[in-house]
This record gives sequence, C-alpha cells and structure tokens, in this order.
Amino acid sequence: MAVGSRPLVPSRLAPGGIAHGSKRIPTSQFGAYLALTKPRIIELLLITTVPTMVVAQQGWPPTALVVITIIGGALAAGGANAINMYVDRDIDALMERTRNRPLVTGRIEPARALAFAAVLEVLAFAVLWWGANLLAAVLALSATAFYVGVYTLWLKRTSTQNIVIGGAAGAVPVLVGWAAVTGSLSWTPVVLFIAMFLWTPPHFWALAIKYADDYRAADVPMLPSVVPLSAAVRQMIGYTVVLVAVTLVLIPVGGFGWIYGVSAVVLGAMFIGSTIWLARTPTPSASMRVFGFSITYVTLLFAAMMLDVFVRHGVS
Repeated sequence: MAVGSRPLVPSRLAPGGIAHGSKRIPTSQFGAYLALTKPRIIELLLITTVPTMVVAQQGWPPTALVVITIIGGALAAGGANAINMYVDRDIDALMERTRNRPLVTGRIEPARALAFAAVLEVLAFAVLWWGANLLAAVLALSATAFYVGVYTLWLKRTSTQNIVIGGAAGAVPVLVGWAAVTGSLSWTPVVLFIAMFLWTPPHFWALAIKYADDYRAADVPMLPSVVPLSAAVRQMIGYTVVLVAVTLVLIPVGGFGWIYGVSAVVLGAMFIGSTIWLARTPTPSASMRVFGFSITYVTLLFAAMMLDVFVRHGVS
C-alpha cells in the first residue's frame, strides 16, 4: 500500500483517550505540532532512560547530563514519531483512534510536518553529541532510522512481526542512557535492551486487541487483527514469560540486590498472571487492563532498579 494512496476522510473524535491514540483534536498550532511528537510515548521512553543512567553511574549522574540526555532523547523520539505520522497519514485516516491526528485533520501540512521532524532529529543529534557523547547521539539517531525504515516503511504494512522487530527501536533509549554516562556499552545495557524488546509485543498487542477492527480497516497486519484472539494471547504469554526470565538475569549481570530482585519477581508474576487472565477473559476491556498494567510494570521495575542502587550505595 503506497503512502498517500488512500484519500483522507473527515475527522471524528476517537473514543477513549489512551496512550498511542488521539484523545482530542488540538486546538492550537502549537498543540498540533506537539501532538506530532506523540508525547505520551516519549514519556514512556524517558521512564527507562533515567533509571538506566542511575544504574550506569551507580548513583545519581550529574544533573546537567541527565537533563541533556532527556532533552536529546525527547527530541529524537519526537522526530521519529512525527515522521511516522507523515508516512502513515493515509492509514491514520482510516483508523478510529488516529483520525484526530494533525496530518489527518489538515491542521499541519505534510511537508511542514516532515521538515519539523528533520529539525528535531538534527537538534537531538547535536544536543546529545555536545552534552553527552557521540555514541549516545549515534544510538539515538539509529533508533529513529530503525523505527522509520524498518518498522514504519517496511514491516508495519507487510508482516505480523511488525511490532516484534520494529519495537526494537523503543528499547534503544536504555542504550542511549547508559552510553551518555559511560561513553560505552556493556552487558547490563544489552540485557536491559533485550528486556524492553521482549516487553513491547505483549504491551502493544494488548492495545491492538482493543483496536483490531481499526487495523483490519487500514489493512495493517497487526497480529491480533489477523489471527484468533486466543493465538495472539498465547504469544503474549510466551513473550511475557521470557521477559520476566531476562529481568531476573539482570540480578547477577547488573549486580542488583534484594530490592530489585523481589520487585522483579513480584511484578513479573503479576504481569504473567495478567496475560493468563486475559486468555481466560478474552475481551477488549480486559486487554486494555493488561495494556495499562504493562506500563505500570515497566515503570515500577525501572524505579526498583534506581531505588536498589540508591539503597546499596547510600545515596540520599
């Protein structure tokens, strides 16, 4: 399906403002450009970045470095999301939850959106190179290239593995955070990357179950829209089990103590339990509860990492 091959349709307010979706139509030009960046997704990416920096530093990193990394990471993610909206403006018009996006409503012209995205990416690279180091800047730019080139332009419209492979871009912020502090990479950020890579499918497929009809209407082969719900949930359970195992591998690899260890076990058991519950209660409302918990899970898990470091090293 070529970009722009389908005509745009009049916008309608999407039901239920949720992460990854469109809660309402922006009422200002500033709001429209902000919406292009998908700020709720940026928030989620930064939730993993700062704790990773704390783990890399084994304490609180220089505050200026944290601020620079947050700004650079937000700019890079915002630019990638804006390019995604530019490419997907035709299918966004066909999906209930994305019909309010600025390029669908006509609030922003496509060429201006693409230029805006390019500026954000240039600024992100410059900020990270200047304030952190070249490795952090290159990693952030590579995440954008992967998200746009592999996920948006290639896999999203052609493969049920789209979010599995393409979701790797969302795992890169942990590498950026680690590199910003150390100027290098090691096994700990690699295992963190694998954990976030494995977290993405059950997280996003829980949302896709709710909006399976949207993906069918747009001819996007998101897994829950092309296989029986039971089959999709089985895969979610499988990814979640492996995810929890990887988070436990982090205990010896990252040198974590009991705070992180207990948190990883309890939160992991709850996440696995939520996906099993979804298998027994296969409804869209149940899938959205799993989606919501998946965000809570990753937030609390990374908070536990940070707390573990602070307690073990006596950081107040």
